[in-house]
Amino acid sequence: MPINSNLRSARITLDMSQNKLAEAVGVSKQTIVAIERGDYSPSIKLSKTICKVLGKSLDELFGEENGNEV
Repeated sequence: MPINSNLRSARITLDMSQNKLAEAVGVSKQTIVAIERGDYSPSIKLSKTICKVLGKSLDELFGEENGNEV
């Protein structure tokens, strides 16, 4: 699974730490780290929650056109 640089970039653009994102979506910091590294595929529910917090669409953060697997 490729590294999710779109998620990391969106998070950093909002000046949000991995810990703050984790708190906002109700998961551990380790979960966010694993998603960004490409070691973990989040559920659709978690993906949508992350997108809502970051103000991005599913395609922008997790879509195939961005080099990510869906």
